Amino acid sequence: MAAQPKNEDNECCRVEALVSVDERGQMVLPKDVRKAAGIRPGDKLALILWRKNHAVCCISLIKAEQLTGMVRGRLGPLMKDIIS
Repeated sequence: MAAQPKNEDNECCRVEALVSVDERGQMVLPKDVRKAAGIRPGDKLALILWRKNHAVCCISLIKAEQLTGMVRGRLGPLMKDIIS
């Protein structure tokens, strides 16, 4: 099988930036990352921890509004079947 050519359109995940955590546990998302993700002041982000062997291995952020839509999309039809 031939290797996939490197193409940004095919990429799922990549390191966009490195951030530091200050003494208060706060970090700043770089401006270009906020712009690319459409994150504006006041937006709510859901923090998702991924665990492997009971240890956190990854941390993801998703806009709360997108998470709500995803949950409704997945659970809505299921709940409709249960309630009906």
